[in-house]
Amino acid sequence: MKKNIFITGGGGFLGKHLILRLKNHGHIVDFPNSKEVDLFTPNSLAKIKKKYDEIYHLAAWTQAGDFCLKNQASQWIKNELINSSIIRWWVEKQKKAKLIFIGTSCCYNERSSFLEENYLIEKPHPSLATYAMTKKNLLQAAIACQSQYKMKWLCFVPSTLYGINYIGNNKQNHFIFDLINKILRGKFLNKKVTLWGDGNQKREIIHVNDFIENMFLINSISENNLYNIGSGNSYSIKYFSKIICMIVNYDFKKINFDKKKYVGAKFKELSIRKVLKINKNYKKNLTNLYNGLKEVVDWHVEKKIYLK
Repeated sequence: MKKNIFITGGGGFLGKHLILRLKNHGHIVDFPNSKEVDLFTPNSLAKIKKKYDEIYHLAAWTQAGDFCLKNQASQWIKNELINSSIIRWWVEKQKKAKLIFIGTSCCYNERSSFLEENYLIEKPHPSLATYAMTKKNLLQAAIACQSQYKMKWLCFVPSTLYGINYIGNNKQNHFIFDLINKILRGKFLNKKVTLWGDGNQKREIIHVNDFIENMFLINSISENNLYNIGSGNSYSIKYFSKIICMIVNYDFKKINFDKKKYVGAKFKELSIRKVLKINKNYKKNLTNLYNGLKEVVDWHVEKKIYLK
C-alpha cells in the first residue's frame, strides 16, 4: 500500500538511503531540508498541512568522536528543541501518523547486556550522557503520547551504520569511516596513520541496508516498542583496522595507537535477542563483514573521499 511519509534528517547518511528505499517501494516521501523547515524554531512544522501515514524522525544535532563531550549544553538545548518540535507537531497535527524514530546505543551502560528493557533506566557513559538523555526523553515523550492519545510509534536503536555514500562534510566521522579514511591516506598519500586509544576498545557495525530492511520488517508487524538492530558481534578497533589494511594492502604495523586520546565507551554490542524472535534468519541474512567493508573501501577509493 502506498504511503505518505515525512522524514526529518533526510540529508544525512541514513536519510539518503532510507528515502531511496522508500521511493523504490512506491511511497510518496517528503523530506524538507533545514532551510525549508527549521526544527530549532518552535512550531516550525505548523505550516505543513498535509497528513502523513508515517513520520521518520532521524534528525539530531550530534557528531562522532569527542563532540558529545565538548558540546554537552549545546547538545541538550538543540536536541530538545528538535525533538519537541516533532512531538508537538505529531500531537497537534499528525495524530494518526505512526512516529518512527532513531535511538542510540549511548543510552545503555557499557558494562551492561544492552537489553532494550534497560534503555530508559541505565546510566550512560559520562561523556555521552547528555546526548543519551535527550534520546531517553524522546522515547518517554512517545510513550506519553501513546498513553494519553493512543498514538503509535516505534523506536530503533542501531549499532554504528556503515555503507557507501557516506560523506562527513567536515564533521567528525563515525569510527569505521574514520579508520577507512586514515588508512587510505596512509596508503595513497603516505600520511602517518594515528588511531585513538590502544585499539582494544570494541565496537559493532551493521550495514545500512540491513538496518533499513529489518526496520521495514518490524514496522510492518509491530508498534509501540523499541528494538535494537545490530550485528550481534563486536570487534576491536585493531581487528577492523587489520581488515581494512588487508583490503587496501597497507602494512598494519605502520599504524600508531595514541593511548592519550579520547575513546569513549570501551565496549558496545547490542543485544539482538528481541529481533531474533521476529526474524530467525536475521544473522544469516546480514551483509558479510569483509564484503561490506570492501564495498565501502572501494567506494572511498573510487570517489577519492580520503582527499576531502
